[in-house]
Amino acid sequence: MVAAKDLRIEWRSRVVVNQVVPFAAVVLLLFAFAGEPDSGFLRRLAPGLFWIAVLLSALVVLQRSFALEMADGGRDALRVAGVEPAAVFVGKAIAVGAVLVVLEAALALGVTILYDASLTRALPLVLVTCLLATLGVVAPGLILGALASGLRVRETLLPLLFLPVVAPVMIGATRSFEVALATDEGPLGEGWRWCGLLGLFALAYTALGVVLFEPLLEDS
Repeated sequence: MVAAKDLRIEWRSRVVVNQVVPFAAVVLLLFAFAGEPDSGFLRRLAPGLFWIAVLLSALVVLQRSFALEMADGGRDALRVAGVEPAAVFVGKAIAVGAVLVVLEAALALGVTILYDASLTRALPLVLVTCLLATLGVVAPGLILGALASGLRVRETLLPLLFLPVVAPVMIGATRSFEVALATDEGPLGEGWRWCGLLGLFALAYTALGVVLFEPLLEDS
């Protein structure tokens, strides 16, 4: 219910297509121009730049998700409808996660074109990393978004709270991508170990969100 509502809003507004994807593409393009004109140098930077673009775009998507609820009275409507806060959390996580997965697919194409980085050598590792890192970003983002949504300074407070919390997720995702994008044919075991760490963070943040979302919604 919640996921379908949010996805319908995004589909009708076309904000992801018209704003978020171009924003992330501009981030990749600026880094490409700022770096040395050497495909090898850019290829080494590609994992970190990819996840920086995802992180900045996730902030935009998360802030928009809560802004829609506050502007249209959607949160009060969900309360009147008797939707469980845990279901709200899961639904919004699915919707925001789906948006970010679409964004990551577009960014993967941009990395391939701009940085001459091939993602096909370790495609399963890339896909698992993206899914776990997306959940590891979305879950704490929703928790902190709910915490900050009732405050006047929520637009500036959310980034200050969000960025340090997801730093371990960004490190793990970047390290896993470094293994996946390596030009040699070395083993992928280290990449899968980083995926295990991402899975632990994603599971912990998701469980925390299910437990804490109700009091956070009530307080905000």
